Amino acid sequence: MTMRILIDLSILKNVHCGLGQVALNYGYFFRDHYTPLPDEQIYLLVPKAFVGAFGNKVNYIPARKIYRLFPWLIGMRFDVWHAIHQLSRYQPFARHYVLTIHDFNFMYEKTGPKTQKYLRMVQSKVDRAERILAISQFAKAETERFMHLGDRKVEVIYNGIERIDLKPEEALSQVQQPYLFSIGEIKEKKNFHVLLDMMSRLPNLQLYIAGKNDTPYADRIRSEIASRGLTNVHLLGLVSEAQKTWLYRHCRTFVFPSLFEGFGLPVVEAMLFGKPVVCSNETSLTEIGGDHVTFFPKGYPAEESAQLIAASALTPEQAERNQEYARSFTWERHMNSYLAIYRELGA
Repeated sequence: MTMRILIDLSILKNVHCGLGQVALNYGYFFRDHYTPLPDEQIYLLVPKAFVGAFGNKVNYIPARKIYRLFPWLIGMRFDVWHAIHQLSRYQPFARHYVLTIHDFNFMYEKTGPKTQKYLRMVQSKVDRAERILAISQFAKAETERFMHLGDRKVEVIYNGIERIDLKPEEALSQVQQPYLFSIGEIKEKKNFHVLLDMMSRLPNLQLYIAGKNDTPYADRIRSEIASRGLTNVHLLGLVSEAQKTWLYRHCRTFVFPSLFEGFGLPVVEAMLFGKPVVCSNETSLTEIGGDHVTFFPKGYPAEESAQLIAASALTPEQAERNQEYARSFTWERHMNSYLAIYRELGA
């Protein structure tokens, strides 16, 4: 009897966001590393533009809005349906439902009725889920804090990271050395504004921040850069994968003052390149960074932060240790853990 497994990769519509990158690496795994068992069929729910993008060892279902309300219109039943993040708009229509939870950032970013709306949405998914996974111990603790779980347990499977250090790179001609680098959508939760006072005390260093920058928060940062007369802080906007690789490889130090992270992928990516990392001591970053990073002082005092950045450096031995640690977060390990769950449930 054929076992059908559906994996919801519909978030690929926002491929440049963190969840979109997770979905992309799921696809790459099935393209490059997956060996199907006899009578096992993997179906990927993807935006129309990604149909066929991950090879012919899997099947594709275009993500249509009507499937959110009427999942049976997909036309077949599944043994396992995996929602790879907690805010998917698609509903399970399968014998078994697997749910991965990344974070509860909305509890801190939203207020009033919106918070309750998101809580109800995630709780409804948790109520249906037979297996509940979190991407870090922090995300597990948040799930246990905000969700009614009954007697069910939350398991942890860490995200993988793509070996971008092995990929081609493309230089950005406008970037001046030496520079600090950061990356992320320019939103309040990324907390980039705290770096401005610090950079006013580091006139011999540039700061380049890559990421979507058409947000009100980005506008406020640009306005503050102008009003302070800062010439060493730059919002690059979206960059290509090759440009991102170049920025990591050639930066002096990676800085990441984010307040809300379920995992903190950029921190580990920077470690792949053996770079010093200075990040906030918040949410999952203490867990994922551990003794491999330096933490900004509480409150981000500009002078102390600047001194910390100026002194940031790694010995060759420290850089190699950090690289080895970063390389331990593989998508193969992540996906093989999920395949074992799919196969256990679908048997």
